[in-house]
Amino acid sequence: MSIDKLPDNPYLLLTPGPLSTTKTVKSVMLQDWCTWDHDYTDIVQNIRSRLTTLATASPEYTTVLMQGAGIFCVEAAITTAVPRDGKLLVLSNGPCGFHIKRIAQTQSIEHIVLDSGQMNTPDLNLLDKTLAMDRSITHVAAVHCEATTGILNPAGEIGQVVKNHGRIFILDAVSSFGGVPMDLSDIHVDFMICCSDKCIQGVPGFGFVIARKESLEQTQGRARSLSLDLYDQWQTMEKGQGKWRFTSPTHVVRAFEKALDELEEEGGILARWERYASNNVLLIENMKTLGFSPLLPRSCQSPIITAFLNPEYETFDFERFYELLKAQGFVIYPGKVTGMETFRIGNIGDVHTQDIQELTAAVEKAMFWKEHGLFMQH
Repeated sequence: MSIDKLPDNPYLLLTPGPLSTTKTVKSVMLQDWCTWDHDYTDIVQNIRSRLTTLATASPEYTTVLMQGAGIFCVEAAITTAVPRDGKLLVLSNGPCGFHIKRIAQTQSIEHIVLDSGQMNTPDLNLLDKTLAMDRSITHVAAVHCEATTGILNPAGEIGQVVKNHGRIFILDAVSSFGGVPMDLSDIHVDFMICCSDKCIQGVPGFGFVIARKESLEQTQGRARSLSLDLYDQWQTMEKGQGKWRFTSPTHVVRAFEKALDELEEEGGILARWERYASNNVLLIENMKTLGFSPLLPRSCQSPIITAFLNPEYETFDFERFYELLKAQGFVIYPGKVTGMETFRIGNIGDVHTQDIQELTAAVEKAMFWKEHGLFMQH
């Protein structure tokens, strides 16, 4: 089937992921692949090498692919990296940080949480003091972009504090890697987690951990799970030259390689960050003209997803608003901020300036409908 014959999407996904992908990415999934054949394992090795290069200029890192969603890789990293006599400090300012806490609780990993609240970035002074006072803490985990608010945490500053105290730094960059420039060596990351369906613009099905080799080598025998053993997965991929321990999502992997090609064609991570940031600025400006206020100040707003406060009129009904936009070809996301009524609009994926302009025209049309009673509660 030619690309032109592939069906169009019924709507544009303006979400934190999965997100709208190109037809060319989706089209390569029409072929089947054998997991043990060199045609496929060469693709895996190519992806591993390219991801490592995207993440850092340092030769000290390697990439491990893992089946499942991003949270699978977060759990694999946490439960493999932290030894049974270790202690984890979790920096949290939203549900993504809470998930790391739940992983630690479920796996009986000793841990403490420094919660800065959903509207604030982590308190670096408190982190510094806590690490100085509690020498039993061996690992620190933080979320780079908290997708429930769109807040972008200062990964580099966090990494420097962790480095100063000689601890291991785990960064959940599921929502940011590929869309925000970073060098893992420069920000002192030991384990960074992401997945296929976010800023690289692939489709859902696997995640990956980019790790400092020295830190990963120390995790042999630590894993608390068979299928989520990051060290064993790494060793199998290294010795088998691209082989996975268990059945891999072959079609998704091939689509991801194409997505990497398209990232390179766009100009790399910096160019993609510039497009996402431009989407975000234009979206906020246009929404403000329609009476919608962003939740966060510009200083900590990521280019990934933007949370807006619900408008202050009693008849606003998000479900109805959602359906009115979906009918015009746009899918947005409900809010997830404790104690505040919000909704979210993603800036990532195959989304461009014209799409943002058309979205805000659709929002304006929904506002016009509101005047005719279509925002009334049902």
